[in-house]
Amino acid sequence: MNNMSRARAYQSLTPANNMILKKKWDQTRFDMHRMKVNHAKPMIDNKPPKTYMHLHLKLKKIQVEEERQAIVDRDNRVLLEKMAQIMKKKGQVDNRNDYKHRSLNGTRRQMDLLRVAHENQAILKRIELKEPHLNHMQWLDQWRVNKQYMANISKYPHIYNKGQKVAKKLKTRPAGIKAN
Repeated sequence: MNNMSRARAYQSLTPANNMILKKKWDQTRFDMHRMKVNHAKPMIDNKPPKTYMHLHLKLKKIQVEEERQAIVDRDNRVLLEKMAQIMKKKGQVDNRNDYKHRSLNGTRRQMDLLRVAHENQAILKRIELKEPHLNHMQWLDQWRVNKQYMANISKYPHIYNKGQKVAKKLKTRPAGIKAN
């Protein structure tokens, strides 16, 4: 009777002839639904990313650090040996440096310098033997004539340089120039 009373109290959403079976089917459908919900996988991946050991444990960095430490240890040992040797000598100072710097290409450089010096001497000789195209004495004569022309046509005396005195009119005129 207990089963019957519950069946009568059950209200199905869909019409059915047998309320007891309808309730059983609905319960089975609901249980299947709950099982699917519990076993459903999330659509969004919100788990932390996988961690890889080779990203956290940097072996190359550790190796480089160990090599650097080995070099430092070796240098410290060499310095310690040198200090011990100095302490054994009881204060003798070795401040002489007999090393003479020698270049591996010193002879080549010397030969190049000699070659350049000979070329420079040859160029200097050619320059000295070459006759000039311009005659500076002729320039001076032309300048004197031009100064005379300027003095003849100017109203006031000219001062060519600060250190020079006032140019005086020359008494002699070049050939072909008449006085005003």
